[in-house]
Amino acid sequence: MKISTNLSNLEDLKVSSAVIFCYQTDYARDPVLKKLNNIFDGAIQRLYESGEFAGKLNQSVVLHTGSYISTDRVILAGLGKKNKVNDDCFRQASGTISRLKAIKSSESVAFYPNDKTGRKTVSAIIEGFMLGGFVIDEFKSESNKANSVPSSIIICARSKKEANDFDKGIETGKIIAGGVMLARRLAADPGNLLTPQKFASRASSLAKKYKFGCNILDEAKIKAEKMGALLAVGQGSERPPRVVIINYQGGKKGGRPIVLVGKGITFDSGGICLKKALDMDEMKGDMSGGGIVLATVVTAARLGLKQNITGIIPLAENMPSGRAVKPGDIVTSRKGKTIEIINTDAEGRLILADALDYANEFNPKAVIDIATLTGATKYILGYAGIPFLGNNDKLIDLVKAASDRCGELVWPLPIWDEHREMMKSSIADLKNSAGPYSGTITASAFLENFIGQWPWAHIDIACVDLEKKGRPYIPKGQTGIGLRLLIELLSNWKKV
Repeated sequence: MKISTNLSNLEDLKVSSAVIFCYQTDYARDPVLKKLNNIFDGAIQRLYESGEFAGKLNQSVVLHTGSYISTDRVILAGLGKKNKVNDDCFRQASGTISRLKAIKSSESVAFYPNDKTGRKTVSAIIEGFMLGGFVIDEFKSESNKANSVPSSIIICARSKKEANDFDKGIETGKIIAGGVMLARRLAADPGNLLTPQKFASRASSLAKKYKFGCNILDEAKIKAEKMGALLAVGQGSERPPRVVIINYQGGKKGGRPIVLVGKGITFDSGGICLKKALDMDEMKGDMSGGGIVLATVVTAARLGLKQNITGIIPLAENMPSGRAVKPGDIVTSRKGKTIEIINTDAEGRLILADALDYANEFNPKAVIDIATLTGATKYILGYAGIPFLGNNDKLIDLVKAASDRCGELVWPLPIWDEHREMMKSSIADLKNSAGPYSGTITASAFLENFIGQWPWAHIDIACVDLEKKGRPYIPKGQTGIGLRLLIELLSNWKKV
């Protein structure tokens, strides 16, 4: 799909479909709609008066133009009330438009700017369009023509200066959307195709392509690092664990990195504490955090972010077998802390424990982990947002600010001493589960034991990694939510 800018106006540019963004207001107060209304002999006025279209967010209507203008169709895309419109409204509207049959059958699509259109808005439009129309169909024997996308996208500008600004927004939007799509693809791959070894191989290939460092710890090296918690999780599987360490150097040479840690359970059966069969297939996506970390580093490299970033991705399968770890077992983590296994299905925190301790080797500016860690998140924010926790108020504020800008919703939770007490074992230093109550917080209280003196944030994406219904730029399936949040955070990093 080619994406470019053009200085043509609506009447002259010949494309299959032209998209006009509209506020929820009287059409006569919008100069573009007023002009269209005159061209189409009052058709816009009739749409508003009949209630067929009012400019509400994610509302759309298709007008077939006949001989009025060169464009075959004009599509009105609602943004909502003008005083509430932000870049995510454009992202949503563009995502909604991307799935219309009129767009799927279009060879070329043009987007026309309004008074709020700038570089960041153009980036949001491109992100929404690419992500909304994203479909994974490579596992089907025949591709579905209904999933086709236009071969050409044009962002119309009103001046050369504006076109240059829009070009930068287009490039950013393409790269960010590409990162989210990479994260979605990784999470969608079934467990027989994306094993720990194959994930590591994929990471190595991407590192070569985008010119950042990559080191893989195999089972022998993991043993040498004394990562007993990770080894315990992986010991029930025929497929041995791996640890991927990736390094992007975009900042000062030798400067301290921001370390990202991502949970990489390539399939989670629950182990001996076996999950129910219903929806167990979804556990191929239990490596979403690891996929997001890999895709974030790829995206940072493509954007040329001025940061040093290290990604650590512990990878394992959690399977039942005669060798699998059992409830009641005690394992020793890399840090030397002993852990009583209460629930083998609370395995993510075990592999993160060793990875977070390993992060101390990099003398980080901050450590941020992201994981599908606890189903308990659905009792906190439902499926709408991401609960997160941390030990540094400045870092917590940075995450919240990044969320406000990018539209991936987060909300901070506390960790109290009462939660820390809940994770203590009577026969070991810690236990890996304290039961269902305040589960998201107690899991974080467990992880906190493996953080050094660094600022730290834990982002739990367990209830946003998979979309079951479909939203404007998030189709049904794996979401990649978390990548745009991290990129926004890294792009606007401040000392913590």
